[in-house]
Amino acid sequence: MKESHQANNGILSLAIHDKAVLQAAHMPFIRNGGLFVPTADAYELGDEVFVLLTLPGDANRIPLAGKVVWITPPNCEGQRVAGIGIQFNEPDNPLTATVKDLLGDASHAERETHTL
Repeated sequence: MKESHQANNGILSLAIHDKAVLQAAHMPFIRNGGLFVPTADAYELGDEVFVLLTLPGDANRIPLAGKVVWITPPNCEGQRVAGIGIQFNEPDNPLTATVKDLLGDASHAERETHTL
């Protein structure tokens, strides 16, 4: 259960190695789909970002463009992980279906996430 992230000229990298971490990052309530990316770097709502994403069971890095729609600042109340929620730019992004397939029934489970 390892999450990795690094800002590099506006590019973030996120490696999700198991379903529990994917479920915590998944933002199904966002139109077009979205993911939470842990980072201590400062972003503003509406910022365009680019993420290289690795999903469980797949060594390939998936390029993902989106915009910041959620911010959890460092030292947030409730010991939440600092980071940003990214809304996928593409309507009907195939990544949304891939994430739902990976999570299966867990996508509807009542578990704490990084955002809500």
